[in-house]
Amino acid sequence: AKLGYTAFALDMYGTGKLAKHPEDAQKFMKAAVGQLPEAEKRFKAAYEILIHQKTVDPNKIAAIGYCMGGGIVMHMARMGITALNGVVSFHGSFAFATQTPSKPGQSRAKILAFTGGADPFVPMESVQTFVKSMTEAGLDFQLKSYPGVKHSFTIPEASELGKQFSLPLLYDAAADTDSWQRTQIFFKDIFK
Repeated sequence: AKLGYTAFALDMYGTGKLAKHPEDAQKFMKAAVGQLPEAEKRFKAAYEILIHQKTVDPNKIAAIGYCMGGGIVMHMARMGITALNGVVSFHGSFAFATQTPSKPGQSRAKILAFTGGADPFVPMESVQTFVKSMTEAGLDFQLKSYPGVKHSFTIPEASELGKQFSLPLLYDAAADTDSWQRTQIFFKDIFK
């Protein structure tokens, strides 16, 4: 919203659920992505609400997702679920994003994905599967992997949460800044 765009936050867990422990987050995530038709329905409903806002040009819509949300926005873009111009994924799940194959011409959305090169939640095999799937479908994508960077690199609280729960989470200011700058350039490009 600070950049002058209308922002809409979608609760993919439903009914205001808030994960205070990683086990809760994992449980909520599995429920959200385990019912793909329900996730698609929820995403479409949010899209319909958004495009009818007075401040929104329905021909200029993008989505951003972090972690599970990154996988979700990539999936929605790849499947052509809505008329998105583009999506940005920060440390998102490529495994979820590619569980259903894309077909050539299925989507017009551009995808910009950022991942940490040392993120055990996003293994290199899933990144390679994503690249192969996107290339085979002829979809427009950019992938930026930050060497040595772990999961949740855009979240300043990640380092403390990683220590608290013994998880490989680590904020990386350089990757955070670079990915956000690239996102702003991406938005300017897709909204021309």
